[in-house]
Amino acid sequence: MTPTPTSTPHPAPPPAAESASGAQASGEDSSGGHTSGTGASPSAADAATPTLEERAAGALVGAAVGDALGGPVEGWSPEQIVERHGGRVQGIVGPFYEDWRHARPIAPYHKGDGHVTDDTLMTHALVRVYETVRDHLGAYDVAAHLVPDLMGTPRWIPELEAEALPLQRIFLAEKWIVARLHYGHADPREAGVGNIVNCGAAMYMAPVGIVNAGHPAAAYAEALDVAGAHQSSYGREAAGVFAAAVASACSPGATPDSVVADALALAKDGTREAVAAVCEVAARYDDFESALTPLREAVAPYDTVGPEYRSPSLGARRPSRLHSIEELPVALGMLLVGGADFRRTVLGSVNYGRDCDSIATMSGAITGAMRGVAAVPEEWSTEVARASRLDLHAPAAALACVTREIFGRDRERRRAHEAAFTAIAGDTADAADGEA
Repeated sequence: MTPTPTSTPHPAPPPAAESASGAQASGEDSSGGHTSGTGASPSAADAATPTLEERAAGALVGAAVGDALGGPVEGWSPEQIVERHGGRVQGIVGPFYEDWRHARPIAPYHKGDGHVTDDTLMTHALVRVYETVRDHLGAYDVAAHLVPDLMGTPRWIPELEAEALPLQRIFLAEKWIVARLHYGHADPREAGVGNIVNCGAAMYMAPVGIVNAGHPAAAYAEALDVAGAHQSSYGREAAGVFAAAVASACSPGATPDSVVADALALAKDGTREAVAAVCEVAARYDDFESALTPLREAVAPYDTVGPEYRSPSLGARRPSRLHSIEELPVALGMLLVGGADFRRTVLGSVNYGRDCDSIATMSGAITGAMRGVAAVPEEWSTEVARASRLDLHAPAAALACVTREIFGRDRERRRAHEAAFTAIAGDTADAADGEA
């Protein structure tokens, strides 16, 4: 959708930032208007309905690209991003600090230059769990398979520029899973209780949406089960709603409006209120430059972190039925603003700042699931794969294969239940079918 903004005219946007190589990334001006590039326009992508494999690749590659673009400006405000990069970010850029290894000792990570972050590491780890189990997942699968994956197998970690255990890169809210399940032997269904409430579980739930493609309610329920091992309250709720949004985006003919409608139909409490508030505002804009401040103002009453992202308020990240994570509502808002154009949607998410790697991970996954991998600019995905030393397509292909297997099992289970219920209910069931 491309509604006309109802706000007063904004001043001319600042110039575009340069890419890591020093050349301005092509494909969009800094106001969000599409100009050129390899990513297909929405109208072109609509000409052929993407296959399951193309949607899975779109979601996972799109999430990784959003993650890599947002990583170097994570934690900063839109104004600070402009000051650092000389304009809005338009593609892959370098680290915020040149001396990234020592600038922030708590996070000595090489964010930027096409490196994915823990969002993608966790997403790919969850795909590996699906490959192992080859069925729907729950909290016990996190304990049985995800935790051993995080703490047992060294992998290339782009931000560390070395092989290491994923456990050594994921941050505190994700380390909680290992502490609670492996060392604390907590009931996996309740292990998320007590963790700081944030987007840590939601950020890697795109695979759950793909496994339940076209069935948002099933994706929501499965993600809530999986995320129970990691998060509680609105952090867990966001995981369910994000998975539902990805599943909704896979439906043939899906639009930004239909995805938001499906999300609102399932979301509860503060998460629902935050999504509704942000998306109501987002519907007034069709360029991210004008939408950055209004979207922040819309989500602020539900966000517990406060105005200074790196200095959270005393009430930050505590359980509440009144609040929401910031990332998911803003990602859905940018989906509306960008009209499901990958560049506009993801660049809006990146330039929003704050936890923008996770915002762009989510909006990239939803847009990619809706339009397929062809919508993801190839120059971005190729460079992210090269810089991160990752095959971005292999996890998607594996997940699509597993998804087909799971659907076959679901069909067998449904038929078995139909037969059992018919036998239980006798003629009553047949009569009810006839009346329907």
